[in-house]
Amino acid sequence: MRGDYQQLVDEISAALGAPATLEDRDFGLIAFGAHEGDDDEVMDPVRTRSILQRRSSAAVRAWFEAFGIARARTALRIPPDPAAGVFKGRICLPVRHRGIVHGYVWLLDDGHLTDLELGSRGAPPDPRIAQAMETAARIGALLADEARAGSELGDLLRELLAAPSAGRPAAAAALSDALRDSLRSTPGIWLTLVAVLPWDTSDTDVAPLPSLPGLLAACALPAGGPALPAGRADEADAAAPPGNGTTGRAGAGARPQPAAAPALAALVRLRSGGALAPAHAVAEHLLRSPRAGAVPAEGRAARGGARGGGPAGHPPPRPGAAGIGAGTQELTDLPATWREALDAARAARAEPRLGPVTQWDALGPYRMLTALPDTAPDPAVGPLLAPAHAELARTAEVFLDCAGQAGRTAQALGIHRQTLYYRLGRVEKLTGLDLDDGEHRLLLHMALKAARL
Repeated sequence: MRGDYQQLVDEISAALGAPATLEDRDFGLIAFGAHEGDDDEVMDPVRTRSILQRRSSAAVRAWFEAFGIARARTALRIPPDPAAGVFKGRICLPVRHRGIVHGYVWLLDDGHLTDLELGSRGAPPDPRIAQAMETAARIGALLADEARAGSELGDLLRELLAAPSAGRPAAAAALSDALRDSLRSTPGIWLTLVAVLPWDTSDTDVAPLPSLPGLLAACALPAGGPALPAGRADEADAAAPPGNGTTGRAGAGARPQPAAAPALAALVRLRSGGALAPAHAVAEHLLRSPRAGAVPAEGRAARGGARGGGPAGHPPPRPGAAGIGAGTQELTDLPATWREALDAARAARAEPRLGPVTQWDALGPYRMLTALPDTAPDPAVGPLLAPAHAELARTAEVFLDCAGQAGRTAQALGIHRQTLYYRLGRVEKLTGLDLDDGEHRLLLHMALKAARL
């Protein structure tokens, strides 16, 4: 399939005598034509970054979309803007299929295409543009077929990850059959799941980029999606209190997230169980998507009561993160792998040193913390978590991270030791805990870490 796109892009480049680039509608690079010549300005910074990073930035996307490319039905011209890093003008060919835009072909104009009639003002297009638009339509049909196949696999993946334990064998069998048809073989292949949190689904088509090696399927799920291992799910479902008003991972140890902030589950094929490089590549690529890290307005409004510095106690926005579960050869293990990946993503958002991409087996104590129930903070620690005491909470956490060593803590915080002792004294008064007591330290440390998840 990749070769088909490259061949079609080369056809357009040859027909118009200009370097061409194919990107999907999220500005992820799919294919690009060769650039010949010694004029470095033709390889302007925007095109160079697109090729080297396999994606254009959000700022570049917004700049080009301001010209109406998402609504265009015919080729349109984009003027140069050196201030934006666009040294040469472009002709954009919208890639559509049955009226839906699936991507864009970009042609760099070094001046010889300036007088080319695009057919956008009632006049017939130049035959070369007409030929290029026909080729773009063929690309659109291929992208639509690929998105349709990916959507079907994504639906089956969602069914498996959301199924109760009794329904997982049937859901796994259905996904196995679909993968067998897609890959021509499935027995014994290694798989893992990547969780990207949060993932914006305000656009109903949440299919991921089609150009990611190893990516087999993807779907959006509630950020606490059900994923307990078989045998524990039914027991946990029965024990869960009804009507909690949130969508969360089933069972004890769940820490639900608001349903308005879903995560993306991406199924990735591995070479072996411990070779997670393909999953890291997929995670890093997906995190560059405009949908990654974007929380819809209703999701932000649903977060009242959380500790943080925003209005009404809302925490400041956090960037998106991705987690990777352990490799498995059993499709029935994928719900447990999804829980691992999702918890790893949550930990990466809470602890910057872990992120933005981390594996479940690299979480350390967060493997236990992410399994804690989503209950109110311990009564002793609750007062410290108020927004007004954010600096005291940070001081206490750094002090505990530094194993109670005052010198290291003061250096890490950039404060005098006497200031540190004063703050720690206030922490003890607020909480009633004795920071010379090991068990009290353990309680405070766990509570502070858990509060950021």
